[in-house]
Amino acid sequence: MHLGPITPILRIFDEQKAREFYDNFLGFTVDFEHRFDDNAPLYMGISRDGCVIHLSEHHGDCCPGSSVRIETKDLDRLHRELTDKNYKYYRPSIQDTSWGTRDMAVVDPFGNRLTFTATMNVQRDEQTG
Repeated sequence: MHLGPITPILRIFDEQKAREFYDNFLGFTVDFEHRFDDNAPLYMGISRDGCVIHLSEHHGDCCPGSSVRIETKDLDRLHRELTDKNYKYYRPSIQDTSWGTRDMAVVDPFGNRLTFTATMNVQRDEQTG
């Protein structure tokens, strides 16, 4: 048996704010958009590198305030990229955890938390190797 990767669905309430945060700030690309009709809520797939997320305005798809962890091998580079954008609503920082990861959490305009995480040993090995 083989289980594939998961695709989290995060609740959004405002398409413009979602695009500003996920596209402009975090650098995700829109893969697809779906509406049942012109007046229907948006369901959208986004991705960056190997990370795939679905965003939904449909109230039955998911609850606001979800939390996902996204592994990255170069957390410092991502941190520099995001802080260089000088995004008005968020200035992320990196925290070392007691369980051996370095984490950078950002919260979207809808209360969903995305924590970008790197194992300390992997991060250190890449910097010295």
